[in-house]
Amino acid sequence: MGDPGAPAPGPAPTRFSADGFWWWDGAQWRPALSEDRLWRWNGQAWEPARPAPSTASRAGVGAAIGITVVAFVGILVLVSLVVVVILLTMGNQITNVFSNVVAALNGG
Repeated sequence: MGDPGAPAPGPAPTRFSADGFWWWDGAQWRPALSEDRLWRWNGQAWEPARPAPSTASRAGVGAAIGITVVAFVGILVLVSLVVVVILLTMGNQITNVFSNVVAALNGG
């Protein structure tokens, strides 16, 4: 026998799956979320599941998308300006190069 004064061993800790959607009851895996996903098993009792993300987190996603779009448009405008400046400053030289190529192909 054991020591009668020794405390009884506590219940074994509940084991959850890696994704947290299942728990082991000693014989089989059971769902850790209720069918309506409003309740979660914490190992001892059912408790309300975490609430849905707040609108503040959705606003952060919208801001991130907006910043990305603005940055993309800004880069397009910058590249367009550089191309226009290059064509205005070097346009005659580029025209001469193509004219020489056309003349060489026609005369050859």
